Order: sequence, then C-alpha cells, then structure tokens
Amino acid sequence: MATLSVRQVRHRYLILLGLRWLPVGLLVPVFVLLMQERGLTLTEIGMAFAAQGVLVLALELPTAGLADAVGRRPVLVLAAVVNLVSMALFVVADSFALLVAVWALQGVYRALDSGPLESWFVDSTLAADPDAEYERGLSQGGTALGVAMAVGALLSGALVAFGPVGPFTALTMPIVAIVVLQVVGLVALLALMRERRPTAGSSALRESIAEAPRMVGQAMGLVRRSRVLLALLSVELFWGFGMVTFEALLPVRLAEVLGDSDRAGALLGPATMVAWLANAGGAAATPLLTRWLGAAPAAALLRIAQGVTVVGMALLAGPVGVLIAFVVCYVVHGASNPLHMGLVHRQVDGPYRTSVVSLNSMVAMPAGAAGGIVLGLVADRAGVSVAMLAGAVVLAIAAPLYLPAWRASRDGSVGTPTAAASPAPPATQPEGSAPVSGAPGVPPARAGDPTTGAGTARR
Repeated sequence: MATLSVRQVRHRYLILLGLRWLPVGLLVPVFVLLMQERGLTLTEIGMAFAAQGVLVLALELPTAGLADAVGRRPVLVLAAVVNLVSMALFVVADSFALLVAVWALQGVYRALDSGPLESWFVDSTLAADPDAEYERGLSQGGTALGVAMAVGALLSGALVAFGPVGPFTALTMPIVAIVVLQVVGLVALLALMRERRPTAGSSALRESIAEAPRMVGQAMGLVRRSRVLLALLSVELFWGFGMVTFEALLPVRLAEVLGDSDRAGALLGPATMVAWLANAGGAAATPLLTRWLGAAPAAALLRIAQGVTVVGMALLAGPVGVLIAFVVCYVVHGASNPLHMGLVHRQVDGPYRTSVVSLNSMVAMPAGAAGGIVLGLVADRAGVSVAMLAGAVVLAIAAPLYLPAWRASRDGSVGTPTAAASPAPPATQPEGSAPVSGAPGVPPARAGDPTTGAGTARR
C-alpha cells in the first residue's frame, strides 16, 4: 500500500484526535458534580485525582519509551482499552475506593496516550515531506480538539437535562455515552492509523521493550542539555496545578452561584460547548499571534491572561459573569497549547519525540494532582473563590519561563533541535511492510510514525 501523503496524514490525525477528545467533552462538565453526588467532598475528589497523577508520574516515561520502541499504534490501542475499562467502572463506582480505582486507571491511560498520536503525526508528516510545516497541523488539531470538546459538552448537557434513564442518574448518563464512544474510537484507531514496523513477532517485541529504557535515557539527556527545553517543561508544573481551577473548581463555583448542582450540570453542557468552540477559535488564531509577537512572547502573555480570566471566574457575581470569564479562559487556553507544543517540538527531532512530549505531559499530571489536593482543601476550608484565586496566581507566574525560548529565537537557534534527526524518518506504511531499503539509523522494531485533570491537557 502506498505511503500516506501529508494531507492524508493530517486528515487522519484530525479524525483520531476528534474521536479522542469527544468523550472528554462529555466528561468535563459532570465528573466533579457526579462524584459529589456519590458522596465525596472536594478534598476526597482531589485525593482521587491524585491517584491519576501518581500513576502518570510513574508510567509516563516508560510508556513513552515503549511507544518510541514498539510503535505508536499498539500503545494507543492498549490506552484505548484501559480507558474503556475505566469509564465502564465509573458508570457503577459508588464509593471512594472505586472512584480512586477509576482515576488510577485514568492515570495508566493518560500515561499510555500522552504523546504517541501527536508524535505519529509529526514524524509521518516529515516522512511524507521533510520540508512540511507541521505547526499548521498542530494548530488545526487544536481547532479539532475544541470542536470535539464543544460537541461533547453540548451532548453532555442534553443528556443531563434529559434526566435519569433506568438505573442511571442524570449525571451518569454522559458517562454511559462515553463508553459507547470509546468503542467507536478504538475501531477508528485500528482502521486509520498506519505505521511501518520493520520486524514483527515475539522476539521483535522483546527487543523493542528492551530498547524502551534507552529511549527514555536519551530523552532525559536532551532535557539536561537544553536550557530552553527544561524551561518549557517547567511551565507545565504551574500550568498543571492551575488548570484545576477551570477544570474541577468551575463546576463547583457555578453550582455555588446557582444553588443547584443538577441545574449547574445542565447549564455547563452548552456553556462548555461555547467554551470549547472559543478554544478552537483561539487555536486557529495561533499563526496570527506567532506572526505578530513571536511564539515565546505570545505564550508568555497568554499565561498571564489566563490567570486574569480565572480571577474573573472567582470574583464576578452571577452565573453570566462567571461563564463569560470561563469562555474567555478557553480562548486563551486554545491559543496557548499549539504555541507551547510547537516550541517543544522545535527542540527535539528523531526517534525520541514521544519521550520528550511525554516528559512535557508527565510534569503536568502530578502538578495537577497536587493542585487537586491543595486547591480542594483550600476550597473546603476557605471557599471555592479563594482556591481559584490561588490557582490564578500559579498560572500567571509561569510566564517568565518562556524567556529562554524567546532569547534563543532572537539568537536564531530556535528550530535547531537538540538531537539530530533520524537519517531516514519512519514511513507511514502498514504494519508488516518492508522497511525502506538501506535506511541507516533505524533501530530494530522501531515503529514508523503524539494532551494535561480530566483531559484538557495537552491535552
């Protein structure tokens, strides 16, 4: 079968990305309210989220190295299966212990899922055309993500408003829909994602697994050698902590303003739809921001702007003011993601891309877990608004960490990867097809060619 073109790679990437984030759109408006409905306090919810962060911290790099060694497709298939099990358990989980298990499985899923799809897209694009500008696809991916989240959020609100069905409460209905969508996404992944795997069989699998630690070590070496990359990864510590404000605390803040959790859940559906459409618009504006300000200065200003929007969510009176601030926050979020990830990708090339992308995600997840616990505790003791103000400060103070990337761009060194590109980028051929003849530097069983609370991450 012929190698995929740049356009085909981009279209498949956008379809798979949309199917990956559509279920998250259903989840975001209701997951905190659902756990409160099942008897958990905000502190306990933060502790449950911490299980996800701990598992991501433990597994992010090993699974990234596995994806770089074994192949992106099999790792993504495994991730989809784990996510399906997690969401099926969430449908029936009615105790703290079971909900911790749900988010622990989400941690395994996020570790497996973080990076392979984006890395497959970038490397496959470069394999089809070494001069292709993959930033355009990343920007379009941000738009597709926003649209998928918007559609999911609208569907989530409609399901909650529709009310309970049989044994399922109104807030559980979106989770049931997620289980169905996960099956659809898994089928699409198997049908659309291609990669060349030079060797196959049990011996190749063992060799690939043995190769994974070396991939991780090389990625860590890149970070140690690059001050720019280290600063970019540090941004994720603040971003991951602060995102708790608009992912987990906003539904509680809205319920507080309205005085009714079910009404807040129903309203959050269309509100989150608008927010994610705004997110898509922000992502679409990324090329314009880059031309006007440069990627690093624009990313820094957006960190401050996002903190300001969270202050608005915390202090504005009435549901209209809170939701306007929420929508503007997602405009900023949509523009921030492609800028940040473009800067990260420009610092690495070759076979360690997934490992570096996963490093970026890895630092966000435990930071998000810490944010869930700390801000949840603050919210329980001092109020949701105080917790959101604290998170807003954390978001804004990450801005100076983009200075090394800005200085490097002025010196003309941005865009020069910290590792040389592989002499023969992986082709996008079906599994089992023959490797490119004479391609040096391609390790055995290398696959050809991947975001942070509930999944906004990066994302």
